[in-house]
Amino acid sequence: MRTKAVKKNKINVVTLGCSKNVYDSEVLMGQLKANDKDVVHEDENDEGNIVVINTCGFIGTAKEESVNTILHYVNKKENGEVDRVYVTGCLSERYKPDLEKEIPNVDEFFGTHDLPNLLKVLDADYKHELVGERLTTTPRHYAYLKIAEGCDRPCSFCAIPLMRGGHVSTKIEDLVTEASKLAKKGIKELILIAQDLTYYGLDIYKKRALADLLKELAKIDGIEWIRLHYAFPTGFPLDVLEVMRTEPKVCNYLDIPLQHINTEMLKSMKRGTTSEKTRKLIEQFRSAVPDMAIRTTLIVGYPGESEEKFQEMKQWVQESRFERLGAFAYSHEENTSAYELEDDVPEDVKQRRVSELMDVQSQISFELNQEKVGQTFKCIFDRKDGNYFVGRTEFDSPDVDNEVLVDATEHYIKVGEFIDIKIDSAGDFDLYGAPVSSD
Repeated sequence: MRTKAVKKNKINVVTLGCSKNVYDSEVLMGQLKANDKDVVHEDENDEGNIVVINTCGFIGTAKEESVNTILHYVNKKENGEVDRVYVTGCLSERYKPDLEKEIPNVDEFFGTHDLPNLLKVLDADYKHELVGERLTTTPRHYAYLKIAEGCDRPCSFCAIPLMRGGHVSTKIEDLVTEASKLAKKGIKELILIAQDLTYYGLDIYKKRALADLLKELAKIDGIEWIRLHYAFPTGFPLDVLEVMRTEPKVCNYLDIPLQHINTEMLKSMKRGTTSEKTRKLIEQFRSAVPDMAIRTTLIVGYPGESEEKFQEMKQWVQESRFERLGAFAYSHEENTSAYELEDDVPEDVKQRRVSELMDVQSQISFELNQEKVGQTFKCIFDRKDGNYFVGRTEFDSPDVDNEVLVDATEHYIKVGEFIDIKIDSAGDFDLYGAPVSSD
């Protein structure tokens, strides 16, 4: 058993879930660093004697991962390998009383808006003046920029408003300040995130102001790519498309979860749209920005989804030919309005439908990738992995989309740099190519 050392505490921050949680962990770490604390992110050697776990509570699998991670570090505490374990984030916000009862060996649980209190138990002061100061955990050339917190949408299947509260936009000038600081540190790509980018500005400017924000961010020296994640289809501000079309820094890329295409399903999901409106919106996207890459996510197995309704969605996916698509089995979440419905699609049927959709998407992705062979794309390179340098085009977001692979035994590429790559072959989800000769 490890004897407690007199040496300075080291705080290990462990992040689970989405990019919003990554951002929150970076803000926490920035505050700790400003308080002269020794802080690391997901330390490989588990040397931190104080552990802060930033949890996800979105759906069943994410909750299970969060609970297992908490139990892992509680076990380390019981074995004397760590001194203190704190839990924060969405799971903690949603289930704090239950967690306190079930896992009493956690030193304290904090919610999503408890940063000052969490810092206090870590013997640190919350510094209000640190606008935009974060300890980024992403590669040095890209960073997430959270432009709003919370969500006002009533989606029946989603528990996020329970955990994150209502929508609160961050002022444009504060975001420009934060982005400028990131640019000075070498960040070249900003990935804008929120529960709902579409709603940005309505609460503070009384209008949808995403286009205005993009124009201001595009003025920042050093920022070369600006990418949009998590837009909502209802009320999408079409002036954003004009900015995307005319401003080279704004990537021709949009992550917009559509969830379903059957009107009855959309109504039950409380999405505020119909099949006809959804199809028309995609047509508007394609018309305004013809080479836009659209990433979407779909839910299968929602209560009442008959085989006929699923086949309607499958046919729509085949017709729409989305560049990027993810499909997820419906998770029956307590305290959501859909929880009152019968979870009537068996789990094996849900998984079969996910597989069917992803098989369709895999073929679409393969065909779209074949069209890229012989073309040259500006790519940014994120890392070296084995015998390949791994990069992305403007049509790809890190971790979730296609990658561009360059043979490291034949070419050298500096990670974090933009390089023109000519594509010479392609698979379902990967492109292979070589740097374009400068002579």
